[in-house]
Amino acid sequence: MRLRTVVATILFLSMWTAAFAQEWTEFVSKEDRFTTNFPGTPQVTTSTYRSQFGADLPARIYSASQGQSRFRMTVVDYSSIEKLLTEKSQACPPGAETCRGGSNPGSSTGAGYWKVDYAGALVYASWQFMQRDAKVTEFIWNNIDLVEGYLLHLTNPDKSRTYVSIFMHADKLYLGEATVPAGAPEPGLFQQALGWIDENGKSIRYQTLYHHGHPTPPRAR
Repeated sequence: MRLRTVVATILFLSMWTAAFAQEWTEFVSKEDRFTTNFPGTPQVTTSTYRSQFGADLPARIYSASQGQSRFRMTVVDYSSIEKLLTEKSQACPPGAETCRGGSNPGSSTGAGYWKVDYAGALVYASWQFMQRDAKVTEFIWNNIDLVEGYLLHLTNPDKSRTYVSIFMHADKLYLGEATVPAGAPEPGLFQQALGWIDENGKSIRYQTLYHHGHPTPPRAR
């Protein structure tokens, strides 16, 4: 009986070791200009993201897993939002609200409501996570290297926890998700590692808060 117990314990430890064998390393995406930690090298896939007013924006998904924990960073390119929604507005019925306005440079309306879509990207992304079959347990403001964003915590029906980071920098929306089993510690290695880089791969930190849609502040480094 003892032999069986020892064998079972060895098998369990072997499986546990294999599941957590991936080494946490810093991953750098020069294409999407961010850095973060992943367990091993993430898989990269392309996708599209439907914005608030119906623009299908190009996106890339970086994903990895460790045991029962899953980690994903989705990066959405908002640089084409004006073009896409302006073109879409050409099919609007004459006089439709989304096709009017915009003559005043400071107006938030205009063809396709692209300005509203762009300005509200962080709030809309947060709302999409809140629509999941999960309980929202925390929703707070945060910043990383003075780039402002939101943190959202969800408890799923199976008691697993999803930790979400939502930021927008240089016309790119960053959606970080880490889901861990019930009782597991918070995924700090993933959540706290997000950073920004420039076109040369150099780290970015600002002197004052970076607000999406506002003039870019000077860099501290």
